[in-house]
Amino acid sequence: MAGDQHYDVIIIGTGAGGGTLAHRLASTGKRILLLERGDRLPRERDNWDSTAVFVKGRYRAPEYWYDKDGNAFPPEVNYYVGGNTKFYGAALFRLRPEDFGELRHHDGVSPAWPIDYQDLEPYYTRAEQLYLVHGRHGEDPTEGPASGQYPFPPVEHEPRIQQLSDDLEKHGLHPFHLPIGVNLTQDEHGRAVHGSACIRCDRVDGFPCLLGAKSDAEVICVDPALRNDNVTMITTANVRRLETDPTGRTVTAVATELGDGSTAEFTADIVVVACGAVNSALLLLRSSNDRHPAGLANSSDVVGRHYLRHNNLALMAVSKEPNPTAFQKTLALHDWYLGADDWDHPLGGIQMLGKSDAEQIHGEAPRWAGAVTPDMPFEVLAHHAVDFWLCSEDLPHPDNRVTLDADGNVRLTLDEKNNVTGLKRLRHKLQGMLGQLGLHQHHLLPHSLYLHKGMPIGATAHQAGTVRFGTDPASSALDVNCKAHDLDNLYVVDTSFFPSIGAVNPSLTAIANALRVGDHLADRLR
Repeated sequence: MAGDQHYDVIIIGTGAGGGTLAHRLASTGKRILLLERGDRLPRERDNWDSTAVFVKGRYRAPEYWYDKDGNAFPPEVNYYVGGNTKFYGAALFRLRPEDFGELRHHDGVSPAWPIDYQDLEPYYTRAEQLYLVHGRHGEDPTEGPASGQYPFPPVEHEPRIQQLSDDLEKHGLHPFHLPIGVNLTQDEHGRAVHGSACIRCDRVDGFPCLLGAKSDAEVICVDPALRNDNVTMITTANVRRLETDPTGRTVTAVATELGDGSTAEFTADIVVVACGAVNSALLLLRSSNDRHPAGLANSSDVVGRHYLRHNNLALMAVSKEPNPTAFQKTLALHDWYLGADDWDHPLGGIQMLGKSDAEQIHGEAPRWAGAVTPDMPFEVLAHHAVDFWLCSEDLPHPDNRVTLDADGNVRLTLDEKNNVTGLKRLRHKLQGMLGQLGLHQHHLLPHSLYLHKGMPIGATAHQAGTVRFGTDPASSALDVNCKAHDLDNLYVVDTSFFPSIGAVNPSLTAIANALRVGDHLADRLR
């Protein structure tokens, strides 16, 4: 570790944003340093153990944040090479074209972006190619135009999910194959062939992949980037501050705590922050100095504000027939994404979750024991479970924010009833169809382990929006290339830049934007 070595680019964080950017810039030959707060995720049997992952939170960061009332809660964050993509469900959706414009909701307005769908579309296509996305453009009537088809055909539905898809179509709806990033080769029946890395197991959603077959940022981007001699990574490197020159216009040093307890300062021509929406904002706030008394890139006072995380529900329905599905995450429904015949405002989307098992249901048991037939064992209930994820947009509000208190603790202030009417109506739509879908009509149970045990503020997997980009330095922290308005060599490339979040998983947009900013940086480095 040469602490005195100067780099062309330092990237702080190796998730969907930072890892993808490293991959894009690796071929430039420029000296690139990746600083990752965590270490490599241990490869062990617990990777696929429901009790270890969901109930005991074995891989969750051992830290607590505080809500507006000072109550401590464990956030849903993981510090490893690859960031939160190690645990994501690899559902890789594009935002809809309408999401880039001003969109009126029941409780307010989702603001327009400074770029539109067509500006990002070529990068969406590149992102889908890079992350091995399986799907079929043209099935979802709400999606925007695509300049290229997905690189791989959809992951085929297993019989119970195919029946669900058929039943939805009979109701005049438009279910489609969920776009998912897995290294899967299927035969004509949808089964994994002998040489396929992915085996179509039931551990895709919320679990790290023991086989390296899920398209996470470590597997797809970081490891390939590190094969280049010009790319270096230091793990267990917790960046504490960014120092600037006396003018305040240039980041001159990246002050870092290393895993052995020592400290080091690294320097680079360009510094990229990609720590996740909460930690990127915190790093900028911690880096305040005489020139930047409110934190770096914060002359607009927006850093840490407009925190977004979606309004989500994870729900388990009970099928009348057994559901022996293993790889359940293959179907989605966006018919009410932008509105419904009885509602003029967006509701959001429905998609399948990974398949529940008895251990997950046992972990939920105290919350709704006896809500189904009391004599139904957990194993039987799991065998009949069909799991749904409902995702609706929450709106950016300046008082939904992350701050540091006087003791350096993370404080997350959140209005948990932000634009929830659409989500309630989306649930009502699903609830009203259960009987026609071969599901027990009154059995739609909260699956809160996916939402950090029913604590909405703890469900930070879709965090975004704390360092928003825009054209006006008075109301945004970053310009359209995600460079800080206030500094010449500081960029933020994760979901922090989102002015709004839409109602689909944010990962693909973070990846596509990292490729877009990567093209800009490659030109600048030239």
